[in-house]
Amino acid sequence: MALEFDARFDPSYGEGVAVAPGVLRVTAPNPSPFTFHGTNSYVVGQDTLAVIDPGPDDDAHFRTLLDVIGGRPVSHIFVSHTHRDHSPLAARLKQHTGAVVLAEGPHRPARSMLIGEVNPLDASADTDFVPDVALPDDGVVDGDGWSLRTILTPGHTANHAAFALEGTGILFSADHVMAWSTSIVAPPDGAMADYMASLDRLIERDDRLLLPGHGGPVTAPRSFMRGLKTHRKMRERAILERIRGGDRTIKDMVRAIYRDTDPRLHGAAGLSVLAHLEDLVARDLVSTYGAPAIDGTFMPV
Repeated sequence: MALEFDARFDPSYGEGVAVAPGVLRVTAPNPSPFTFHGTNSYVVGQDTLAVIDPGPDDDAHFRTLLDVIGGRPVSHIFVSHTHRDHSPLAARLKQHTGAVVLAEGPHRPARSMLIGEVNPLDASADTDFVPDVALPDDGVVDGDGWSLRTILTPGHTANHAAFALEGTGILFSADHVMAWSTSIVAPPDGAMADYMASLDRLIERDDRLLLPGHGGPVTAPRSFMRGLKTHRKMRERAILERIRGGDRTIKDMVRAIYRDTDPRLHGAAGLSVLAHLEDLVARDLVSTYGAPAIDGTFMPV
């Protein structure tokens, strides 16, 4: 199935946008090639609220969140993963509201990689973040008129989680599934095998609407995610073809496969290729010297 992205999106900085009954989206003013128009925070509930992904530690975004909260109590702060465009504002919001902070856990690498333990990309590892409560897979947190179920979705990061708003068919998909772009899967934070397994898990669900961490909603989740899966398989085949055709380095592969991509994203593209290669090596479809590395040499089996 052809994968069609939807880049239509009005961030409406400085205000809350109703995206579903009892759900307001607040987009942080941190646009970039990696964050699109900015990070989406979500305010859930009517009386006592939950906030999902407070976002970057940005004064303007903090003030907007407080304006949207409007003096109502906040009981819970949910964090989908520990990248610096999603989690740092949790501490400040907790201090102001007294809410409990919940997430899968602190930041950690998905795999031990030769490029080091910290992702070199912008908005990467928030190693200061520690949740008050570690969320188990499939656990449900009940609030005032809302319930959120945790669906662990490692791949983009090892500790990535999505949150299902029970009884609505809405899933807050964070950076695992977004309408405007594929998710970055970049070692050491993420792993391709984990991402694909999590994608399969979400495809099996019956969600009707995905509200992502960046950009607008995914309105046909199952067909879109099947397209994402096909896209990843095509990228895997392209990498295998480059290796069989004589490419031996990630730099050479990126130059060919991503020739029409914004050069500012080539660093992320290289890490995505590395994630695919790590998986291909583990499946004995590609060989390399030692562990897969960003500057490694890769050969056909």
